[in-house]
Amino acid sequence: MDSNLGMETAGGTAGITVDIALFPLDTLKTRLQSPYGFFGSGGFRHLYKGIGTAAIGSFPSASVFFCTYDTIKKMFSKQVEPAYLPAVHMGAACAGEIGSCLIKVPIEVVKQRQQAALEKLSPLLICKRAIETEGYVGLYRGFITTVLREVPFVLIQFPIWEWLKAQWYYAKKENLNVIEVAVCGSISGGIAGGVTTPLDVAKTRIMLEKKIHSQAECARLHTSAMLTSIYREQGIHGLFAGFIPRTLWITLGGAVFFGAYQAAVEFCSKFDTVR
Repeated sequence: MDSNLGMETAGGTAGITVDIALFPLDTLKTRLQSPYGFFGSGGFRHLYKGIGTAAIGSFPSASVFFCTYDTIKKMFSKQVEPAYLPAVHMGAACAGEIGSCLIKVPIEVVKQRQQAALEKLSPLLICKRAIETEGYVGLYRGFITTVLREVPFVLIQFPIWEWLKAQWYYAKKENLNVIEVAVCGSISGGIAGGVTTPLDVAKTRIMLEKKIHSQAECARLHTSAMLTSIYREQGIHGLFAGFIPRTLWITLGGAVFFGAYQAAVEFCSKFDTVR
């Protein structure tokens, strides 16, 4: 099996596994961050609304991320001193995330609008409404904010993940197994998820905004303006809305994501050996 194809398969498998397994936590997080309020967005009802949309987007977006990340990491890791490896991991993760967002953002827009709507909305209807009111750019509402959320997230998560794996490897003197890689992913994900919660709140609010009728409403959709608005209206509590389900989701998701990724990598390696 081609190495890039193997990485795409491993990354895609990891992405779809975590999104489906932990989807209710993602729905609760979205509703807690919604400008319409938790119960106004559905409360505890229908926690699997939008899961089909999430499943469709998970595999390709995660595949693009890991294929880019691993390619860049392998390309530069052997050319730099060990002290500079965190910078390589950061750069690779940023490049992977930006590429992934090109697929992820339209899926996220549709999914979150399904999660926060009281009525049942089909993905096609949401896409149609977005295109009618804003053009195709409406499907990329919140793209910059998503990138601004994801880049700091991976800048924190991946160096910590790689560092934890390296320290465990040096202590153990042998390669880590799936469970150990999953633990490293869980810890790094939980830390990154908690720190970047305000950016996630801003992204959710921007994606859930209704029709834009004025320049003032358009200006509100900028990340800094949205963060300022949330702080003025709700204070620090508003900026960290959904902190518990987000952190729990990413902590558990980190374990599932990196565990599934490692398992898929090992499977692909065995396939290559057998072939």
